[in-house]
Amino acid sequence: MSEPAGAVLGIDPGTRKCGYAVLLEAGAAPLELGIVPTERLAETLRELGQRFALRAIALGSGTHAGAVSPLLAGLGVPIEMVDERETTLLARRRYFAVHPPRGGRRFIPRGMLLPPRPIDDFAAVLIAERLLERPV
Repeated sequence: MSEPAGAVLGIDPGTRKCGYAVLLEAGAAPLELGIVPTERLAETLRELGQRFALRAIALGSGTHAGAVSPLLAGLGVPIEMVDERETTLLARRRYFAVHPPRGGRRFIPRGMLLPPRPIDDFAAVLIAERLLERPV
């Protein structure tokens, strides 16, 4: 059986900023990812909806999902709540897999390193992958 056509938009909802990622399949490189201020999320999502054939939105089920959910309703794409437990820790690992530490930082255990920038976009990748990995 083939996978449904279209991409999944993962969203890591936050009070001040939201991470987003567009994926075709779990484990694949994102088509696009980024972090936007929450007040600009609706505008960004409309633009992504025009550029990509979205089949679903994977919304992290954290504390701020309720505030972000109404911004997604106007897209006309099914919204699936996804458990986002441990995504911050896993996003940190994913960040350092893509951007390995250099210089003296490479000798510091990765569990003790903090990324030099927010990683909400990497958390959004994980949220989208969790939806893509759900049994059909």
